[in-house]
Amino acid sequence: MTLCYCGSSQEYRQCCQPIHQDPSKATKPEQLMRARYSAHCCRDVDFVVNTYHPSCNAEADRQAIAESIHSDWKGLSVISSEAGETDSEGFVTFQATLHEDGMEYTLAERSRFLFENQQWYYVDGVIDDSIAPKPLPKHSLKVQRNDPCPCGSGKKYKKCCG
Repeated sequence: MTLCYCGSSQEYRQCCQPIHQDPSKATKPEQLMRARYSAHCCRDVDFVVNTYHPSCNAEADRQAIAESIHSDWKGLSVISSEAGETDSEGFVTFQATLHEDGMEYTLAERSRFLFENQQWYYVDGVIDDSIAPKPLPKHSLKVQRNDPCPCGSGKKYKKCCG
């Protein structure tokens, strides 16, 4: 059993995987946001590009999107999910943690989503820059073979991503 990367405590195959296969299965902005985070963990550049709103022209930024996807994502926390002024707009506030160059970073954002053509799309977000990066403890820079896998699968690292 592989738990979903989005932190929902559900199995990936029942949570974000169906949305990765068909983005129109996300019935709420939070579901799409969670699936976009999971796509970062799964290195699914196409899903992330294809779930940007068409007005964003994400294809032109594919390389930068691919670089962000290849970061070492460690966790997601959804703070709030709220409706917009119309039924076709929604907002999700979240924090996502990643490790890079011996530091732990937290991306905090209030994301805006629009529903068009029977599908939710990510449009843009307001980033909270007030969360400063923290140095990682030396012992956590390297995962040992018998440690729990950082991907959240519940397996030992050597039996999962190691």
